[in-house]
Amino acid sequence: MGCFTFIKVMMILFNLAIFLSGGTLLGVGIWVTVDDQSFLKIFGPLSSSVLQVVYVSYFLIAIGAILLVIGFLGCYGAQKDSKCLLMMFFSVVLIIFIAEIAAAVVALVYTGLAEMLLTAVVTPLLKEKYGPDESFTYVWNVTMNEVHCCGLNNYTDFTNSTWYKDHSTYPDPCCGNKQPCNDATAAEADVPGCFNQILEEIKTNAGVVGGVAVGIAALEIAAMVVSMYLYCHLDQK
Repeated sequence: MGCFTFIKVMMILFNLAIFLSGGTLLGVGIWVTVDDQSFLKIFGPLSSSVLQVVYVSYFLIAIGAILLVIGFLGCYGAQKDSKCLLMMFFSVVLIIFIAEIAAAVVALVYTGLAEMLLTAVVTPLLKEKYGPDESFTYVWNVTMNEVHCCGLNNYTDFTNSTWYKDHSTYPDPCCGNKQPCNDATAAEADVPGCFNQILEEIKTNAGVVGGVAVGIAALEIAAMVVSMYLYCHLDQK
């Protein structure tokens, strides 16, 4: 087996794995969108923290769809020796690579902006859905109890919320589970918001997060190099 054939086979197998992974993520995303309750019952607290900050189902669907496209372009392009598909594969991976670098820079430099954007999106949802929406309330309760936090920023996220209007109290985790959970108790408990707690967890595990990011970047660079090698080698065939 020559070098070109070996690299071509590895390219096909690698992108086939990406294609299958994308299909799996897409399926899970659709499952969460259609029946989030059963998803939470199976994965419980493991999924709750992420579910509160972003709509994980839409995130999984988007990532799954992107991986499906990348996997198809790489696998089929290598199999059929298609220069067009290989160049499309290279271009898509390059765009994603640049977008990831830009997102990382923005996340590191503009953490405060990210908090403002999340506050603008999540806080109105908390005020409206916490209490009336059972699944939404369940995930937030699990998150606040597991992460030991309250709301996105602090207990004031629940001020004038549907929950507060119906019960005249804040959720128990906002007071360290002390009763009654009123303004005075919540202010005294001073339970931090979930955004800061999750951010601290990320900082604590910065080595792991950085290692994963570097690993993903290395795979993307390798994929671009291999696709370009196959693309250029096709001219010599």
